[in-house]
Amino acid sequence: MKSGLLRCAVFTGALAFINCGDDASTAPNFNPNSGLPGIVSSSDVASPTLSSSSVEAPDVSVPSSSADAPASSADVQNPLSSADVVPLSSDAPTSSAGAPASSAVVPASSSSEAVKPASSSSEVSSSSETPKPVGIFLPESKEEEKDVLQVEYKENTGWDGKGILAYPKQLSSMQKHGVVVWGPGGGTEPGAYGGMIRRLASHGFVVIALSVSPGDASQAIKAIDWLENKNKDSNDLFYQKLELTKVGCSGHSMGGLESEQAAIKDKRVFTAFLNNSGDKNGGVIKNFPEGKTAAVLYGEVGMEKPNAIKDYETATKVKSCLIEMTGGPKNNSEGGYGHGSGSWDGMAATIAWMRWQIGGEDFRKTDFVGTSGKYIDGNIIGHQGKWKTQCKNF
Repeated sequence: MKSGLLRCAVFTGALAFINCGDDASTAPNFNPNSGLPGIVSSSDVASPTLSSSSVEAPDVSVPSSSADAPASSADVQNPLSSADVVPLSSDAPTSSAGAPASSAVVPASSSSEAVKPASSSSEVSSSSETPKPVGIFLPESKEEEKDVLQVEYKENTGWDGKGILAYPKQLSSMQKHGVVVWGPGGGTEPGAYGGMIRRLASHGFVVIALSVSPGDASQAIKAIDWLENKNKDSNDLFYQKLELTKVGCSGHSMGGLESEQAAIKDKRVFTAFLNNSGDKNGGVIKNFPEGKTAAVLYGEVGMEKPNAIKDYETATKVKSCLIEMTGGPKNNSEGGYGHGSGSWDGMAATIAWMRWQIGGEDFRKTDFVGTSGKYIDGNIIGHQGKWKTQCKNF
């Protein structure tokens, strides 16, 4: 009897073992990696090593302008992390109001300010496919009175080998960079505006400064063409990284005239910001194609004042602003903010405008348009005096 019971128990156990094996074989396979979110790697922040084929190196045999010394070899060749700081040149020019360009530099607080990270794994492509940048890159900052990102600053470059090219040391791989063309005043080297050029680049823009500003858009158009060729070159640092369908143009005096003519003649130019400038022949902003925008900044005692006002007033249908700098120091040669004020003491207005018009930060509209705002009736931060602005058609 006992042996019979034992044989039955063994037989029953064998059946149970066979059934367990069947259950395991029919269970779905488990992938331990499935369901995990994508991980954004350090490739989201590009820290390229520059080569002579991508960006022209400065010719050290050509002396720089006495108004703005070029960046040292350490500044240009050694990419810095977002925690490092590249200060403005110590010999940046002073404005007509007698105040030097700001030397304050505020680095990005973290790498997230250098390049906005992808929000999900869908934004990270496979290793065999490189994603095309989408949207305009801007570092997280509301302080246009300060530098934000570290920049590369190249002299003796551009289409004619005599301009300046500035851009963030860390180019975004996820978004495109806005482009700003800067035009110097008549008879002034582009290096005299080093503070403005660096400031614009530190806020995410790729800036090409012209060697001269004839005031007919010829130089600005050639500069944009030069950048467009770099944007199409798969071997270039800027390959597919530039937004060239919505370019900003700005400049001082004759550079302002170059800017507004570029907005009229080149469909790629969306906005013009004139620093201490204005057409003297009845105004030309009125000839801007529909949809484009303009801003004209002038000093309270600047020689450009009547031209600036006329250029704005005759542009009855164009989205435009007239910005005055008031309450400047009385102990300078002009007795207040004069012909050079906008490019130095007032450069924050240009930065804010480009972040709004090119970068798409629509919240900045209230800084310019309305009855009270940062550039409407606010203080000129870091300098003496106040802003006084009026706008129309926005």
